[in-house]
Amino acid sequence: MVVIRLARGGAKKRPFFNIVVADSHARRDGRFIERLGFYNPVAAGGEQPLRIAFDRVAHWTGHGAKVSTTVARLLTQAKAKASA
Repeated sequence: MVVIRLARGGAKKRPFFNIVVADSHARRDGRFIERLGFYNPVAAGGEQPLRIAFDRVAHWTGHGAKVSTTVARLLTQAKAKASA
């Protein structure tokens, strides 16, 4: 099964997450199929905290990919921010 989830990067105490499409059996930070965006929870100043390619998310969900709960929450936040 294919899933859209977060893959952690960054340093200790400075998390950074890539939003990726991966096989559900792959490790969290391991092999992935495509990178759809990123989430930076500790963004400061002019840094962008969240970027998502909605067209690619729609493509993968149309092909049967499941979205993790955290990514689903981030998608709703990004859609609300884009419409505001």
